[in-house]
Amino acid sequence: MSILLDSTTRVIVQGISGKMARFHTREMIDYGTNVVGGVVPGRGGEIVEGVPVFDTVRQAVEQTQAQASLVFVPPPFAADSIMEAANCGIKYCVCITDGIPAQDMMEVKRFMLRFPKEKSMMLTGPNCAGTISPGKGMIGIMPGHIYKQGNVGIIGRSGTLGYEAAAQLKMLDLGISTSVGIGGDPINGASFKDLLAKFEEDDETDIICMIGEIGGPQEAEAACFIRDYMSKPVVAYVAGLTAPKGKTMGHAGAIISAFGESASEKVEILSEAGVTIASQPGDIGQTIARTMAA
Repeated sequence: MSILLDSTTRVIVQGISGKMARFHTREMIDYGTNVVGGVVPGRGGEIVEGVPVFDTVRQAVEQTQAQASLVFVPPPFAADSIMEAANCGIKYCVCITDGIPAQDMMEVKRFMLRFPKEKSMMLTGPNCAGTISPGKGMIGIMPGHIYKQGNVGIIGRSGTLGYEAAAQLKMLDLGISTSVGIGGDPINGASFKDLLAKFEEDDETDIICMIGEIGGPQEAEAACFIRDYMSKPVVAYVAGLTAPKGKTMGHAGAIISAFGESASEKVEILSEAGVTIASQPGDIGQTIARTMAA
């Protein structure tokens, strides 16, 4: 069992004809991901990277029985692409696109609330690296070779720090069950709490690593969930300990405006919930190893 995807998950790529989409589609196929098609309006009938292209997501789903989608669509059109996927029965959507206006994502969130739970789509991103279950499949842009299969679940707002954690674990001969990038935008899809609940139920995951950063309430909400509902150990690293309040730092979501949104406050809240904290990014792997051995 793995969360979100496995070797049988049928994946389509929205915006597959773009240069970067083609590159990462090929990377996913070479990794073993079951990519069954792409979607580009007006280019239906073409073949890109060995898979058929459809004009609409509905056509792709009807012809391929796709279950998941990777959105590689430019910012002005990405929100519509996410909503199209949700409306056509896609169960899991990863949006790589950076720079989607917050107002567009508010519309996406409202749209997704229309669906009953059994028909709802899980979204990770936008502005994320994607999801990988090592040895089974990946949907995203991560370098698959740095991920070793194992029993550590990773949830990260920062894609590159997720890579760093994976590389450190591999050097320690530890592996990952699933690594999920949730993105750093202020309005996104699945939260830490949503993914923690899935990892808690996953038989292949024994410990979870959270990679947070300044801005937003997600880490504080996750701390409450961990305290009340998690039986598995959680390790966390929160980036931005030296960031000043009120200043945007990189990600659109990385701005401190209220209590509980600075890195130091998030570390304090997570610690009080029983989470083991890695003090430096270079300590993530060793902290996970020590927690597993305890």
